[in-house]
Amino acid sequence: MIASAGAVSLLIVVALWVRGGGVQDLRGWAAGLTSLGRLTGLVAADLLLIQVLLMARVPWIERTYGQDRLARWHRVVGFVSFDLMLVHIVLITVGYAATGGVSVTAEAWSLVTTYPGILLAVAGASALTMVVLTSLRAARRRLRYEAWHLLHLYAYLGVGLALPHQLWTGADFTGSRAATLYWWTAYAGCAGAVVAFRLGLPAWRTMRHRLTIAAIVPEAPGVHSIYMRGRHLDRLPAHPGQFFQWRFLSGPGWSRGHPYSLSAVPREDMLRITVRSRGEGSEPVSELRPGTRVLIEGPYGRLTAAQRTAPRVTMIASGIGITPLRALLEELPYAPGEATLLYRARSAEDLVFRQELERLAAVRGLRVEYLLGPRGREDSWLPAGFRDDAKALRELVPDIAQHDVFVCGPDEWMQSVVWAARHAGVPAERIHLERFTW
Repeated sequence: MIASAGAVSLLIVVALWVRGGGVQDLRGWAAGLTSLGRLTGLVAADLLLIQVLLMARVPWIERTYGQDRLARWHRVVGFVSFDLMLVHIVLITVGYAATGGVSVTAEAWSLVTTYPGILLAVAGASALTMVVLTSLRAARRRLRYEAWHLLHLYAYLGVGLALPHQLWTGADFTGSRAATLYWWTAYAGCAGAVVAFRLGLPAWRTMRHRLTIAAIVPEAPGVHSIYMRGRHLDRLPAHPGQFFQWRFLSGPGWSRGHPYSLSAVPREDMLRITVRSRGEGSEPVSELRPGTRVLIEGPYGRLTAAQRTAPRVTMIASGIGITPLRALLEELPYAPGEATLLYRARSAEDLVFRQELERLAAVRGLRVEYLLGPRGREDSWLPAGFRDDAKALRELVPDIAQHDVFVCGPDEWMQSVVWAARHAGVPAERIHLERFTW
């Protein structure tokens, strides 16, 4: 659905370019370069708005596709839009220079200093360039999530600064009523979605539920559960397996959002998350004090009971990835023997919720297998001692092909699990996971 809507919007943009004489202008060298520059600029602008809409947290879009899939699409669309923007800048500058019979550098200077809105557009392009550069894998590996997320917000500034030059100098924007109506509708729709769902809805839920920290409980070395009390939490549409962006009003750095999953079924007056202290982003979380107010954004995610299709279920977790699966195991209906948990950790000391899991085993008949020890191979999800990952999975869960499989852990580890599950006979549609890489 969303791909079709994006394709339709691009067809409308191309049709408006054709209607504005874009094809006829291709007959001349200078006019042709300028016309192609207009087209690439229009398509880049349209893709930029699609990119913004993909991550506007529109609830029905997020519930349908999941934030991890939307984030992948957002990334691809963003790089294509940026590349087209660079082509647009080059073609327009060269085309105008050829039309005026001046050098490219002289024309570039003239555009920046004399054309309305171009200087703002240059500033917007600079902001978008920073966002793109910090989105490259090499850069992301060097940045904390919180720092990357804050820098990424400059994309909104880039989009906003690009608008004036379209209004003041873009003939394809103002040349016809149809074009003006389309572009104003597109910009207003995206801006409205961002204001409503990135700002308005989180602010309303924060004020309505008034979450504060009630207690912080150690679970394992470097791992703490944070219990939060609030009002009317039964009206918060949160389900086990989902996550929120959390902001704790505890001093400097409160504006940084932390994406943590619920680690227990939400109660009418209590929510729980469980956090591993790691780096500057999450280290202060374990030092929070009771009474600290909490801002929330969410819930997000599709790793919920709604994805279940089979009577039997296997949960496969690694490390802190146990948190959403622990909540799901509490909520899901299953008879004794119908649910299995394979829990991967380096040592017994690193296991989180061991007592809670063993209580679920005793009360509800959950089968728990702890897979302890360092990884045997770099491409394996298992500890040393297992040679064939798919064979090992079939031995651990003989009827795995008839199970729904929920997976949570580091991204590369989850890829190894998915490979093993597929080779063990699990259909792709019965493997459920969300990737939290950024």
